[in-house]
Amino acid sequence: MTTHFVHDTCVLLRRSLRHVSRSLDTVITTTIMPIAFMLLFVYVFGGAISSGTTSYVNYLLPGILLITVASGVSYTAFRLFLDMKSGIFERFHSMPISRSSVLWAHVLTSLVANLVSLTVVVLVAVLLGFRSAAGVTAYFAVAGLLVLFTLALTWIAVIPGLTAQSPDGVSAFSYPLVFLPFVSSAFVPTRTMPAAVRAFAQHQPVTSVVNAMRDLLTRQPVGSSVWIAAAWLLGVLVVAYAGAILTYRRRIS
Repeated sequence: MTTHFVHDTCVLLRRSLRHVSRSLDTVITTTIMPIAFMLLFVYVFGGAISSGTTSYVNYLLPGILLITVASGVSYTAFRLFLDMKSGIFERFHSMPISRSSVLWAHVLTSLVANLVSLTVVVLVAVLLGFRSAAGVTAYFAVAGLLVLFTLALTWIAVIPGLTAQSPDGVSAFSYPLVFLPFVSSAFVPTRTMPAAVRAFAQHQPVTSVVNAMRDLLTRQPVGSSVWIAAAWLLGVLVVAYAGAILTYRRRIS
């Protein structure tokens, strides 16, 4: 059964990746917006923001990486929506394939596409002056958090991809995800925020993830922050996965 699932997922993954490779404008679009934000904050707002570090781009990068993922998963929802409306799901279900492999192919395609976008954004950050003396273990930890973040948001994106009634509806869900890093420690220290905003910012998952990634990249004492961030992401991932599978079963039943 497991072999059957893996084989079907790989076949459908190749199909999805071919679609992405034929429309590279989607990857380019999801990369341009975070880069534009990075340029704006570094060269326009950076001089007025006191981050307590010598390089604002070092402070900024973790939040930009999360925005890159948040903007990228919206295309996963859109591709899933198109498959639902085109009737390709019904065709897949008439074949002897694992039903969950259809969703997993979209999710893994999102992971691959987002990793490409993240790599481009990091390279641009290096050109802007980003430097890190972090070791290999720290980089692996940052990569692990980004993978968990991508999977969690992608499984959230699956739900509107399955249930939306229009292209505008399927795209709208991503706006809160892109906005959330702005109400966190991604761009300014939370201590500078008004009390009510600061309380929300300090206790939402993006702040935990950003702080953990920033400490890892700047070789600061991490303590329990990386485990708190991982716990947040795993919790969201489990809930989103359960919700997506339940929604999928209702749609195909």
